[in-house]
Amino acid sequence: MDVKKIRKDFPILNQSNDGKALIYLDSAATSQKPMHVIDAISDFYKNYNANISRGIYDLGEKTTELYEQARETVATFIGANPNEIVFTSGATQGINFITRAWGDKNIHAGDEIIITELEHHSNMIPWQQLAERTGAVLKYIPVNFDGMLALEMLPELIIEKTKLIAVTHVSNAIGMHVDIEHIIKQAHAVGARVLIDACQSVPHQKINVHKLNVDFLVFSGHKMFGPTGIGVLYIKEKLHDEVSPYQFGGGMIYDADLYHARWLKAPHKFEAGTPPIAQAIGLAAAIDYINKNIDFDELKKHEAELCARLIDGLLQHKAITIFGPVDQLKKSGHLVAFTVDGIHPHDVAAQLNKAGICVRAGHHCAQPLAKKMGIASSVRASFYAYNTRKEVDHLVNELKKLLTAHSL
Repeated sequence: MDVKKIRKDFPILNQSNDGKALIYLDSAATSQKPMHVIDAISDFYKNYNANISRGIYDLGEKTTELYEQARETVATFIGANPNEIVFTSGATQGINFITRAWGDKNIHAGDEIIITELEHHSNMIPWQQLAERTGAVLKYIPVNFDGMLALEMLPELIIEKTKLIAVTHVSNAIGMHVDIEHIIKQAHAVGARVLIDACQSVPHQKINVHKLNVDFLVFSGHKMFGPTGIGVLYIKEKLHDEVSPYQFGGGMIYDADLYHARWLKAPHKFEAGTPPIAQAIGLAAAIDYINKNIDFDELKKHEAELCARLIDGLLQHKAITIFGPVDQLKKSGHLVAFTVDGIHPHDVAAQLNKAGICVRAGHHCAQPLAKKMGIASSVRASFYAYNTRKEVDHLVNELKKLLTAHSL
């Protein structure tokens, strides 16, 4: 993977901050966009802009074709069928979609939902709300103090009353990879459905939903070189009849009279209103860019090398604490979270910003996990294909200056 060549495709990386080169280490929050994606969105608005379906004119038909081609591109990318791909505004909407459109219909009082203590709020709060609405029981797979999930507890957690397990594939807060294949197998043994939050995995590794045999999967376009405002919800084809439309309106109607309506088949019955057309085209362009420029095996090796380099640098300082499974991060991670004794993470991030370094500081929308680790927040550096060893070294050097200034 030619990192130097890839960097040239991202115009924002040519920016500087008061003469300091921009070092962007926050791709777990949102990735930067290559010109290939920017041009695709611009080209759509300049040359093809129209609404999809029912426009019996060239622009309308071309836009519909581009939109459905985007669906096919996404489906191929994750090993799905096109009719299993639903475009949403993001992963958050996808999860809320399933809690309402599947959960309200299939979860009842006394049923059990299992999630983990690793989860982003987007894969926690919707299930809390579903449990409150239905009287279901919400249970958690604990996180051990080494940052690993206590999967040895699955046999006692997953029982006949278990109806759904929702789990992240990779933690956005501490970078831990979850053995989702094992969880899926255990869940299906009792007839439970499984939803995977793949926001931190789809951009970094090859995913095949059919091989995984997962029931639902969500991810966001903006974390994988695509635009904001677009997400993907995968719904296994054989479950389409179990899922009701999440919203109602134009575009999803087969027939309607004054008192009744019938829906189109999936995926269109799940996409009421004008969909995110330009965003879907932009996401397809992002996938095209990945297919042409990114080898996932090489990307994994590159990101793990950056994580290992950063971890080794951080471990030189007793005042710095790293969170998550360090050995795993060195082999397959793409982010590192840490704290500095006596300095608030926000102050660390603000100081790094003065050196042109962009990192994330806070609880990373995973407050229960932060509380479990005994902290309120942390600093997180996350990597992608365009980051370099030099950038990691600059981060380590700036942290060393910060520690020296505070006599730590």
